[in-house]
Amino acid sequence: MSRVCQITGKKMMVGNNVSHSNRKTKRRFYPNINKRRFYLPEEDRWITIKISANGLRTVNKNGLLNSLKEAQKNGFIKSF
Repeated sequence: MSRVCQITGKKMMVGNNVSHSNRKTKRRFYPNINKRRFYLPEEDRWITIKISANGLRTVNKNGLLNSLKEAQKNGFIKSF
């Protein structure tokens, strides 16, 4: 399972762990991804998408259908 938000496109970032002695080792920053089921009343069906917390706020603000169309236009999701 890839850790990419299907609404906003957020994905893993890479950075460094920095110790007290200033040694650096690689680490990963994962987005807050959850699987959620949403109901599409226009198509009378349920869809399941992997969405970040920020993407959930986007859906609450813009609506599910508008968010899905925008994500499809940006290439984050192929079809819904």
